[in-house]
Amino acid sequence: MKKISISLLSCLLLLIVACGQENSKNERTKSAIIKFTETVHDYGKIELNSDGACEFKFTNEGKETLILSNVRSSCGCTVPAWPKAPIKKGEEAVIKVKYNTARAGSFSKSITVYSNGSEQPVILRIKGTVINKKV
Repeated sequence: MKKISISLLSCLLLLIVACGQENSKNERTKSAIIKFTETVHDYGKIELNSDGACEFKFTNEGKETLILSNVRSSCGCTVPAWPKAPIKKGEEAVIKVKYNTARAGSFSKSITVYSNGSEQPVILRIKGTVINKKV
């Protein structure tokens, strides 16, 4: 009798776990999906005190509205600007990033994008070398 109870309990537990995984999979396909055209921007060599602006374009490929709750940079020398309004399914938008090129040398910085998307957070990267071009 004890073996039958344990077997039934095990089967019930497996059934619950299997149903939970299926629901989780269904939720991911229904949610917002943020898809970037690129996640790394390489400035290459950029001159000291030049414009360090770049853009990361993305699309909401999900079935729900995408909301960016926060976008953070790894350093104060990198300033992101992102859309505060919800992005509807199929819409495109841009995260603008400005890197302060006042210091010569190589750099590699990350920008973390938090959203209600199924893949979150998303890490974007900028890299390059600021050169002091002498005349």
